[in-house]
This record gives sequence, C-alpha cells and structure tokens, in this order.
Amino acid sequence: MGGLLLLLSALLVACARPADEAALRDTLASMQAAVEARDAGRLLEAVAEDFAGPEGMDREGLRRYVTLLLLRRQRVGVVLGPVAVDLHGDRATARFDALVTGADGLLPRNAEARRVETVWRREGGEWRLVAADWSQPAGGH
Repeated sequence: MGGLLLLLSALLVACARPADEAALRDTLASMQAAVEARDAGRLLEAVAEDFAGPEGMDREGLRRYVTLLLLRRQRVGVVLGPVAVDLHGDRATARFDALVTGADGLLPRNAEARRVETVWRREGGEWRLVAADWSQPAGGH
C-alpha cells in the first residue's frame, strides 16, 4: 500500500510540472498578444511589483519603455523562438529569442532580434515576471 501511495504522489508531481509550464507559456503568449494589441496595461498585469530589468529598470521603467515602443510605430509584432522553461517550485526561468518588428504600414520598417532571459515567481496561482534581460542580441552569448 505504501508503494502505491508513493507511486501516486510521484505521478501527481509529474503531472503538476507540465501544468505549471503550460501556465507559464500561456502567460508569455498573453504578454506577446498584449504588445501586438498595443495594450501596455494588459502586458503589465503579469509583471511583479518588484520587477528588475536591464540597467536597473523597474516596473515603471518597463511601462515607459513599452509605451514608447508602442508610440513609435502603428503596429508592433513579436515573434518568439523556442522557449526553454526550467521550473524550480514556485520559481521558474524562461529563455528564448525574440524578434520585435515595427511598422507604419503593411511591411515592417525595422526589426530587432534579442536573446531574452526571464525569471518568474508564482503568486496566488499566477506566474509573475520578476526579472528580465534582453540586452544580448539573438545568437550572441
């Protein structure tokens, strides 16, 4: 009987991991959609109050950065490369390449590829972005 309980516990833990990873990936997709919809407020819903970004950027700095990005172009596109997620209980990291494009018409006018490294914390069942660095060009390490 003890062996059965141990096996069931192991299965529950194994099943929880994909659900946590799926939830984090869903949050990333929601943030991507928020940028493309030009909705900085919706993007910030997934950002922790104690967010830390490149060069000392805080949550308010991120809001200003995204707002400026959205004001500079009529359309903004975001393409994420494969996302590598590492779960550590209520913390996680996600790494990926991102291509951000800006357009005033149909065709992108500029594009910037960046390597993005993020740190996440689960708060009340939701994943919140607590740190991010996108200072390295994609492909550069």
